[in-house]
Amino acid sequence: MPDVIFQGPAGRLEGKYFAQKNAETPIAVILHPHPLHGGTMNNKVTYRLFETFVRMGFSVLRFNFRGVGNSEGVFDNGVGELSDAAAALDWLHANHPHAPEIWLAGFSFGAWITLQMLMRRPDLKRFVAVAPPAGLYDFSFLSPCPTSGLVMYGNNDEITPALDTETLLKKTTRQKGITISAAKIQGADHFFTNQQDELAATVAAYIERELGKPSR
Repeated sequence: MPDVIFQGPAGRLEGKYFAQKNAETPIAVILHPHPLHGGTMNNKVTYRLFETFVRMGFSVLRFNFRGVGNSEGVFDNGVGELSDAAAALDWLHANHPHAPEIWLAGFSFGAWITLQMLMRRPDLKRFVAVAPPAGLYDFSFLSPCPTSGLVMYGNNDEITPALDTETLLKKTTRQKGITISAAKIQGADHFFTNQQDELAATVAAYIERELGKPSR
C-alpha cells in the first residue's frame, strides 16, 4: 500500500492508503489511539481495522495525527486531532468523489474522535468505535447519536472498564431510525491482545450486514 502525504490544518500528515480498482467503492478512514501513549497508525488494532475494511472492498486511509511519526504539528488534546480527521476525510473523498458510502472507524482515543466527527459530518454513513475511552473523556456530545454504527469493547478492558462503556451506551440517545450495535468480546483487554482475529471477524460481519442498507 502506498505512503501518502496530505495537507492538514497544522501541516503535512502522513498516511497509508489503499485504493480499490473500482472507483465507486465505499471509503473509510481509520483513526489511531492516543498520540502521547504510543498510538500510531501502525498500532495493531488500527492496522486490523484498516486491513478488514480493505478486505471488505473499501478504499481506505489510515494516518498519523499531528506530531506522530512524520506528521507535522504537536498534540492538541483532541481539538486539532478532530480537524486532522476532517482533513483526512476530505482528502479521501476528493480522491473518491463517486464513493457511495463514507465510513469512519477508530480505536480508543481514535474512537473518541470518531464519535465527535459524527456530529460534524452528516455525510458519514456508518462508524466503528473500538474500545471508546468512556470513563476518561466526555461523551455527552453524542446525544442524540446521528449515525448508526458498531461499538466494540472487551470485558477485561483494564483502561476503560466494560461497565463504563455499557453506561455510555445506555445514556446515549439516538435519532429516529439510528441503531448502535454493541459487541462485547469475552476475554479481551483494551488492546484486544489475544482477540485480534475475533475483532476483525466482528467488524467484517457488521460491514457485510450493513452494506447496501439504504437508510442511515
